[in-house]
Amino acid sequence: MTRSAVQLYTLRDVDRPFTDVLELVADAGFDGVEFAYRVTEADPDAVVQTLDETGLDVAGAHVPIDELEGDFEETVAFYDELGVEHVVVPWLDAEHFESVEAVEAAAARLAKLADELSAHGMALHYHNHDHEFTDLDGESGFDAFLDETSFGIELDLGLALAAGDDVVERLRALGDRSQLVHLKDYDVEAGESVPVGEGDLDLDGIADAVAANDSEWLIYEYEGADPVASLERAGSRTNELC
Repeated sequence: MTRSAVQLYTLRDVDRPFTDVLELVADAGFDGVEFAYRVTEADPDAVVQTLDETGLDVAGAHVPIDELEGDFEETVAFYDELGVEHVVVPWLDAEHFESVEAVEAAAARLAKLADELSAHGMALHYHNHDHEFTDLDGESGFDAFLDETSFGIELDLGLALAAGDDVVERLRALGDRSQLVHLKDYDVEAGESVPVGEGDLDLDGIADAVAANDSEWLIYEYEGADPVASLERAGSRTNELC
């Protein structure tokens, strides 16, 4: 059964202790959190205690590739202490998708990390933006990347939509590679992230695809103003889609 979570990048500018931010997520009715950035500055014991007290589970963590390649053992140990099983590389520069050769090199680099993480009981995923969809002689860089890889793909629905992709068909095609799905609604005309339900995503189609794939997590992300106010409505709407 798919469960709901919040990508904590959504709340990156909330000026409260990190554990208070976790409580905001729980109060909004979400099942879990996906870590990003601020968690590395927090006390791991306090984070684990707050997760236990609120009943929140860990959907995963966004971990920059430089951290994984720079000090793999220390990075893995830190996230293992927090209960992370899904490690997401959140970004590769556009240059990695500008040619077939660049895509192949990026795929090999991530495949190596996937093998290393698997040995520690963790699964690797890649989170897209819009620059992966560049045209490479009739095939997108993203499609070429998918052909070269077998690890998980955390499809950012809003950014894929911004790139002109059919996100419902994309989700269906990903199948069981899409255990983590980013629910970021997007207004194509305005070119901006909007609260869930106010953009151009086909939410019913997405819900059907997520159910068909038996995805583990549908993860809310929002980059607009007043993210705290958006949480309560987002919690109920995201849970409806699970």
